[in-house]
Amino acid sequence: MMDRRTLLILALACLAAFGGWWLQYRMANEMPAQPPAPAGVKTLATGDSASDYALPDLDGQTTALAKWHGKAVLLNFWATWCAPCREEMPMLAKFQREHAGDGVQVVGIAMEQPQSATEFLKQVSVGYPILIGIDADPVPTTVFGDTAGLLPYSVLIGRDGRILATKLGPLDPATLKGWLDEAGQPNS
Repeated sequence: MMDRRTLLILALACLAAFGGWWLQYRMANEMPAQPPAPAGVKTLATGDSASDYALPDLDGQTTALAKWHGKAVLLNFWATWCAPCREEMPMLAKFQREHAGDGVQVVGIAMEQPQSATEFLKQVSVGYPILIGIDADPVPTTVFGDTAGLLPYSVLIGRDGRILATKLGPLDPATLKGWLDEAGQPNS
């Protein structure tokens, strides 16, 4: 049988463990506030047109987002060193396969050198276009509102080329479904 002192110590230890778990959970699920953009860098916001924005693809060919005008475009900024980025890529590939017929286009933007991205994609096939953002000036994540440069970062662009939503941190199926609903059906 335990005495009162032992029970009190055990209760305090359980309370401390729960407090630690809660604090860690809260910190892991809250994204930091975005700092202001560097002086002279214009950032795009919800409602702004992104159609004219262009980056090189893995072959070095410049590709403007206008290429997918009329489709809902999900830009996903990623890097191979970003574990949450790598974890969400199979889900994004599945989303692309399932919704390509609905006028949806996932576009990955690798925030690293083309050679590294190409080597990684030999092992993890995604089936959607990859653009390279690492050498762009200003930094693409900043242009699209991620002024902290944290990854993963995703942007939903409507069928009219205007930004509908952004998300810092990993995507999940519920967010993807909500974004699909927000983008609406393609015009017939």
